[in-house]
Amino acid sequence: MAVLFVGLFVVGAIALEIGPPLVGCAVKANISQNTGERIYHVPGQKYYWQTRINWLTGERWFCSESDARRAGWRRSHI
Repeated sequence: MAVLFVGLFVVGAIALEIGPPLVGCAVKANISQNTGERIYHVPGQKYYWQTRINWLTGERWFCSESDARRAGWRRSHI
């Protein structure tokens, strides 16, 4: 079974990123698998395009860096 939500494609228990839920919301916020840290990435950063968002693990998109910081995420150092 597959279900399509806005910006999200769910197949079984795997959520695959299709794109941001809203136009202009380009800040990717993912959770480090090694440390559990909440880190956000902005366009132009080294690993921005490699970063994938998994909604099922609590990762998400933000519309601004200030929104991400207010929610407790920190900017990627790379």
